[in-house]
Amino acid sequence: MKDSKKYSGKVRRLRSSLKKKYPRVSRVSVAHDELVDALVYAIVSENMSETEAQSVMRKLSNYFVDWNDLRVSREEEIIEVLGADTPTTRNICSTLRKVLRAVFDKYHTVSLEALKKLGKRQARQALEKIDGVSSFVVDYCMLTSLAGHAIPLTKKMTEFLRSEQLVHPSANEREIKGFLTKQISAANAYEFYALLRHQSEKKVKSKKKTKSS
Repeated sequence: MKDSKKYSGKVRRLRSSLKKKYPRVSRVSVAHDELVDALVYAIVSENMSETEAQSVMRKLSNYFVDWNDLRVSREEEIIEVLGADTPTTRNICSTLRKVLRAVFDKYHTVSLEALKKLGKRQARQALEKIDGVSSFVVDYCMLTSLAGHAIPLTKKMTEFLRSEQLVHPSANEREIKGFLTKQISAANAYEFYALLRHQSEKKVKSKKKTKSS
């Protein structure tokens, strides 16, 4: 990324200030029982707030027997479980069905545990080859289930970094992620992801309140 030295100090100061601002968030860790759980959560949460995503995950887990049950379910049924019929829920439904179908076709089961036996680079490549999987989903799975060094970025997170002038204005998402992983160690990657995501979603909420008032 251009002018990385100029922005590296800003990112370090951001992490320090967010840790003080959200001490509870900085202590949170995540654990998914299986890699496919991380996959489903990432698909759901990419276009929702974490609070919304956690609520949806509870609904999905309570309604469907397992992820294979979700895979073979009708679109209308899945959307009903997700909540209101909106472009967001339709997109999530479509992606879930496409991705879970691709996983089943490749591995003959709705499981990705075989990827844990591979090296990190091979596991990433395998995830990237799954039809319908975004870069956010790949990065989230690497970070939370495969001990990879990655910082997943939602659209809101990227917009926050740009609006706060924490990255070069011409940098694309790939360059931003490369820059961030150089500034934030693997040991601190999840903490930084959680803090940055929390702050980006808080800012969106405050903007909505300002517009409505």
